[in-house]
Amino acid sequence: QVQLVASGGGLVQPGESLRLSCVASGSILRFSVYGLAWYRQAPGKQRELAASITSNGGTNYADSVRGRFTISRDNAKNTVYLQMNSLKPGDTALYYCNTWPLVTWPWGQGTQVTVSS
Repeated sequence: QVQLVASGGGLVQPGESLRLSCVASGSILRFSVYGLAWYRQAPGKQRELAASITSNGGTNYADSVRGRFTISRDNAKNTVYLQMNSLKPGDTALYYCNTWPLVTWPWGQGTQVTVSS
């Protein structure tokens, strides 16, 4: 069983930054072979893909976050990061990490990001 623990969320004002981390532990043979992603779910909306990173480090972003968010990974630490700059109220959501393009691990508890003045 794999456990995902996301952290780094909080309450910030528009224009500020946050850095999210997600650590995977448990029955993972080789973290480095997985594509990974950050997903987010705003109140009353479906979970959506925010950013993804392949095993080779290739990245892709939702149009709504491109140019403001940066996804990265540290395979030695079984960790994926999301640097979020120029945050907007529309970024308010519960943020989760998981594998990509297919979700293969149990969802963790996520980390809440709230952007409000």
